[in-house]
Amino acid sequence: MKEKTGSHPAAKLWGWARPYHGSFLGSVLLAVLGVACGMIPYFSVAAILRLLLSGSVSMPAYLMWCGIALAGYLGKVLFGSFSTLISHTATYHTLRDLRKALTSKLARVPMGTVLNTPSGQYKTTIVDRVEGMEPTLAHLIPEMTSNALVPIAILVYLLILDWRMALISLITLFIGFIFVARSGKTYAKRWAGAVEAGRRMNNAIVEYIGGIQVVKAFSQSAGSYQKYADAVRANGQYYVDWMGDNLKYMCLWTSVIPAVLVAVLPAGFAFWAGGSLSAPDFLTIIVLSLGLTGPIMAAMTFVDDLAVIGTNVGEISGILETAELERPQEPVRLDHLDIALKNVSFTYGKDSGEVLRGIDLNIRPGTVTALVGPSGSGKSTIAKLIAGFWDVTDGQITVDGCDVRRIPLTQWTAQIAYVSQDNYLFDRSIRENIRMGRKNATDAEVEDAAKASGCEEFIRRLENGYDTAAGNGGGSLSGGERQRVAIARAMLKNAPIVILDEATASIDPENEAAIQKALSALTKGKTLIVIAHHLSTITDADNIVVVKNGKIAAQGKQDELLSTCPVYADMWAAYQGTRDQA
Repeated sequence: MKEKTGSHPAAKLWGWARPYHGSFLGSVLLAVLGVACGMIPYFSVAAILRLLLSGSVSMPAYLMWCGIALAGYLGKVLFGSFSTLISHTATYHTLRDLRKALTSKLARVPMGTVLNTPSGQYKTTIVDRVEGMEPTLAHLIPEMTSNALVPIAILVYLLILDWRMALISLITLFIGFIFVARSGKTYAKRWAGAVEAGRRMNNAIVEYIGGIQVVKAFSQSAGSYQKYADAVRANGQYYVDWMGDNLKYMCLWTSVIPAVLVAVLPAGFAFWAGGSLSAPDFLTIIVLSLGLTGPIMAAMTFVDDLAVIGTNVGEISGILETAELERPQEPVRLDHLDIALKNVSFTYGKDSGEVLRGIDLNIRPGTVTALVGPSGSGKSTIAKLIAGFWDVTDGQITVDGCDVRRIPLTQWTAQIAYVSQDNYLFDRSIRENIRMGRKNATDAEVEDAAKASGCEEFIRRLENGYDTAAGNGGGSLSGGERQRVAIARAMLKNAPIVILDEATASIDPENEAAIQKALSALTKGKTLIVIAHHLSTITDADNIVVVKNGKIAAQGKQDELLSTCPVYADMWAAYQGTRDQA
């Protein structure tokens, strides 16, 4: 789904629906026919009244016009129903494609962009704003178009009957449109404010729910959780103020526009009394005037949708137009997977300082490289740059001498298994969570990976075994169990490079031994990059890299660093002291 920067919101929306243009145009045609058929009963009534006034009415003629009116009503229902069916089918296919495009886009943008955006904002855009396109596509396009065309046809007929009465029938419409214009003058701006207030509330709610354990632990109620409470109150008050300002205009135009007879009846009576308007024409004008306002009022129900298109489309485009990690599509040849970081610097954004500066590091295939250092020193950032989560700000990362930015992202990520301390599991079966490591894996391969990672023991105790749902975020499993499932997923992927980002940092001692055993099986014969929490696990590493303040302070083997690197020596002494106290 290609995005044209700078296009008008309506043009963008129509462009997103491009595969279904034929369906939408067909629904418009059917809607026009349906509304036109809905006008037939008015013409039939007018014809019957003319016959009655002329005194020449007969039963066959009367029944004929009644039949025509019934046929018009049935045509209205039939054409309208098919128009609605077609427009809604095309609309929900468009919304489906749009949501797929948005989620696919997020997989291609830098991880920092995703992490720096509140999850509530993404939920609002992908769920609410996309759903907000439904009235525009499914209703506004066919129904507003048809409801606008039919009154024009009626007006032409009225002009033929009596141009004076035709213009008089428009008086209340013009007055009503003045109030509509006044109401809509600030509508788009007000809606944008409502969206922003709703976004703040959504973000606060997501944050509140995410931190509910802290709220409960410290006896905080929703009212005392100030950010949440303020956002909810502000959102409600915004809508109250907005509706209060807008309601008077809405009441005026919804009252004035349908009151067409207020102008038509006295003027028509005056013309009839003066002999310039016949009684049959007067009655026909009365009936058709009533039919004139119905479609217009129906069309006016879509004024809100027209006003909010810009905001909704703008939010969706904001994601679709986000800069992606620039990667080619053609695969490159990778033989040894020799990784090198050359004078790498990195910053998360324009407003933040450098996180890494001048990093030079070589990682040979089949070796163990450990990244250690104080919290916030940049260890995880180095690992995530290697994994392709972000692009370097300066310098380069090469694989077999090829800049990683010249390697297709899917090709490079296929070479890496990434296991962190907070792996996410999806709300699906444990079997399917493991199978995410390799989509075409058989059940037997999934179960072999589970056994090798130590999952078999706890899975066997579950009522539904491998078909047990992991829960949202893996919530139905313990931390140790989630970690072993994540390791099984990585084992199934069988990537040649394994990155362990403090994979055992928050695991209790009872689970740590089982997880260490699983990690040993996972990393056997692989290139291993490990961010160590327990220094005892990396004493045999081929290269220990000490990171401090975004720079490499030293690197080498354990014995060498203990004698030459004060930073590492202090870390080791502190770690040993912690173990002795335990």
